[in-house]
Amino acid sequence: MPHRRIIIDTDPGIDDAVAILLALGSPELEVAGLVAVAGNLGIAPVLRNAGAVTELAGRGDIPVYAGCPRPIGPLQPDAAAAHGEEGLGNLVLPPPAVAPRSQHGVAFLIETLRDAEPHSLTLCALGPLTNIATALVMGPDITRGVAELVIMGGGSHGNVTPAAEFNIHADPQAARVVFDSLLPITLVPLDVTEQVRSTAERIAMVRAAGTRCAEAVAELLSPQRPAAPGQPGRPAMAMHDPCVIAYLLAPGLFSGRRARVAIETASPLTLGMTVIDRRSPSPPPPHALVLETVDVDGVYRLLAERMARLP
Repeated sequence: MPHRRIIIDTDPGIDDAVAILLALGSPELEVAGLVAVAGNLGIAPVLRNAGAVTELAGRGDIPVYAGCPRPIGPLQPDAAAAHGEEGLGNLVLPPPAVAPRSQHGVAFLIETLRDAEPHSLTLCALGPLTNIATALVMGPDITRGVAELVIMGGGSHGNVTPAAEFNIHADPQAARVVFDSLLPITLVPLDVTEQVRSTAERIAMVRAAGTRCAEAVAELLSPQRPAAPGQPGRPAMAMHDPCVIAYLLAPGLFSGRRARVAIETASPLTLGMTVIDRRSPSPPPPHALVLETVDVDGVYRLLAERMARLP
C-alpha cells in the first residue's frame, strides 16, 4: 500500500474537520502533525477544533500546533456565518483533553521539513496560506523536504468576492509568497470543490458506516439547523477541503492540467484573485497542476469507506 507522510495546515471549519477525519481513517497517510491557522475563525477556536477532531478519531497522539493568529496582510477573515460560532456547525465536541504543543506551528513546519528526507513530506493546505508563507520566508531551504503542496483555494470565480475564493482572499500576500516559491503545487479550486455537495443519499451512505466518526461526519455534512425558532437554517456547504485528502488517496477521481498560477495583491477590485494561465507554452513555464474535474460519488464512497475504519 502506498505510504505518504503529510502535515495538515488547517482552520477547522466544517469541511476541514471532515478532511482531517478522512486523513485519519486512511492507513496510506501518516499525519505528522496538524498546524492551526486563523481563517474560518480565530486561532483559539480553530486550535480547539483541531484537537477535538483528532481525539474524536482516537488520535490524541497526533501533535497539534498553534500557527499564525492573523494574516500577513491587513484582512482579518471570519467565516462564522458559514461554519457556526464554534466552527463545527451542528456538531458539538468536548474540549480536547490533550493540550496543543508549546512550539509555534511555523517553527514545527520549518524543523520538520529541514529534518525530512528530500521530497518526502506532503503539505495539505486547507486554510489561508499564512503559516506556509511565513515558514518559506523564515526558512527558504525547507522546500527541499516538500514532495508536494496540495492547496484548496482559488478558482475561475470567487465565493467571498466576484474574483476571490476565501482561503486566498483571507491572506493574498501569503498566497503570493507560496505560489512564487515554485514548490510543486496541486491546486484544488472552487471549480472542483463546489461540485462536491451532500445529498440525503450521500449523507445516509456515510452514516451507515456505523461508527461515531461516521455519525459526526454525517452531522457535519447535513444542513445546519436554525440558531433560533423562526430563523432559516443554512444549506449543507460544499465539501471543499476533503477534496485535498481524497486527491492524495485516489487521484484517479480527479483530472486536471498544468498551469501557471499568480495571485493578485494590488487591485482593490480583484484582491486575492487566482490568475490561472493555461496557455501552452506560457512564459514562465507552468508549475502547478490545477484540478478541473471530480467524480463526486467516488469521493463520498471513499469517505464512507474510511469512516468505517475509525472508532
